[in-house]
Amino acid sequence: MSGKPRLTYLNGRGRMEPVRWLLAAAGVEFDENFLETKEQYEKLIKDGVLMFQQVPLVEIDGMKMVQTRAILSYIAGKYNLYGKDLKERALIDMYVEGITDLMEMILMFPFSPPEAKEKNLDSIKDRAINRYFPVFEKVLKQHGQDFLVGNKFSWADVQLIEAILAVEEKIPAVLSGFPQLQAFKIKMSNMPTIKKFLQPGSRRKPPPDERYVDTVLKIFKK
Repeated sequence: MSGKPRLTYLNGRGRMEPVRWLLAAAGVEFDENFLETKEQYEKLIKDGVLMFQQVPLVEIDGMKMVQTRAILSYIAGKYNLYGKDLKERALIDMYVEGITDLMEMILMFPFSPPEAKEKNLDSIKDRAINRYFPVFEKVLKQHGQDFLVGNKFSWADVQLIEAILAVEEKIPAVLSGFPQLQAFKIKMSNMPTIKKFLQPGSRRKPPPDERYVDTVLKIFKK
């Protein structure tokens, strides 16, 4: 049996993409099992594999882990991306939670009805520019360091670069008023493990398209 983590989810971003990002940033190779039918999903539930009848599912270190936040914090701790003490972990947690709030809007956007898409895109832009990105711009400017917490690469940095790139896909000029984040984006994108993950052919998934949306609805709709 492979010692690599095994990820079970759809062949798309969704709630598994931050897990792929974090593993890739840590330089960890992983295998993937893609759900394509409702029957595959229901079999996982029937077999008792999914504690709360939900994916993502990550099999790692003999565990069958569910709940995205638990998976991410375990990976961050295992690969030394979770700060050096409780205070740093608390900061990382706060930053990650904030970024997750923004990413939740990105996550749900493809499922918006056509008449709501423009309004929802405006909401993403407003939240990014006026609520979330100013926090990280200020943090980076005030401490003058390369990374968000403790001048050391952490889970928070991974979440932030993922969010920046995801928002830029929809709003290309979103960083125009944030010079610190522009520099952060360049720095992070050139870190060897992240640079590799951003190359064509990596495990990074493309933006969700109609086929992905249809598959999600087919598998999970009651």
